[in-house]
Amino acid sequence: MLIDGYDTLLLDLDGVVYLGSHAVPGAPEALEEAQRRGARLAYVTNNASRTPAAISAHLRELGVPASAEDVVTSAQAAARLIAERVPAGAKVLVVGGSGLRLAVRDRGLRPVSTAAESPVAVVQGIAPGLSYGLLSEGALAVRQGALFVASNADSTMPTGRGELPGNGAMVRVIAHATGVEPIYAGKPDPPLHRESMIRTGARRPLVVGDRLDTDIEGASNAGVESVLVLTGVAAAVDVLTAEPRHRPTYVGEDLGALLVPYPEVRDGACGGWRAEWRDGVLRLEGEGSRIDGLRAACDAAWAVAGEGRVEEDAVKPVLDRVG
Repeated sequence: MLIDGYDTLLLDLDGVVYLGSHAVPGAPEALEEAQRRGARLAYVTNNASRTPAAISAHLRELGVPASAEDVVTSAQAAARLIAERVPAGAKVLVVGGSGLRLAVRDRGLRPVSTAAESPVAVVQGIAPGLSYGLLSEGALAVRQGALFVASNADSTMPTGRGELPGNGAMVRVIAHATGVEPIYAGKPDPPLHRESMIRTGARRPLVVGDRLDTDIEGASNAGVESVLVLTGVAAAVDVLTAEPRHRPTYVGEDLGALLVPYPEVRDGACGGWRAEWRDGVLRLEGEGSRIDGLRAACDAAWAVAGEGRVEEDAVKPVLDRVG
């Protein structure tokens, strides 16, 4: 099966394991079986708003096997990044929620809420009800010279209601007001992957995600293999037109793909499908599962694109069959 040979699954949460308050169908069962077969499960999220204990409690409510030690957040990565640059016990202005404040405190730093307290750093992460007042304090502190760190750069986050503004969108308030760009701790930048490796002790991890520009690019940056699942943000057209840093090692419908052998994909063929280019347009012939058709089409599209990417119009003819 696909997970054979990997010691740890580094799993994204939003769009992979759950959508808002509901589990992705089949996800709890797939993860329970993966754990039973010896895989270490680590839940790696760019969302810095909640503590690992709160996240793991939510996962258990959904039937997903998890403890607080299994959760790695961008808040933890951001706090480590800051702690490595400032003195122990230094004041850090937290523009975010309880998950970020706890992570800062756990690193031996002192979370504060106003620029008047002369913080040496500002850390920002998404949180419900993030106020104009707190954003203003962050901007004042950055203008005074504080180090500016952001938990992640996600412009949106998937929920059961659709895609909502993410931390990357909110960070633009302070960045635009001050002209200072933050250091990012979350995927696809290295700090969160480093945090995951330190906390899990993984030697051969497999990254599992739903976003090309965070999960898959983060895996590419770290030089590790990845699985894209189609239960969240990325759609068939996105993966077909992906540039090299956004191309996953594997593509699956959902987490169930981890528990079956991955089919051979070669020369634009997979299962009962064959993809080929005709007059500059990608065509797909055959029959079988939709996901095998997408795998065949991706192989053909990426072979032609090389270090670039194919245009959306060129792959439209296959979308009715795999999209």
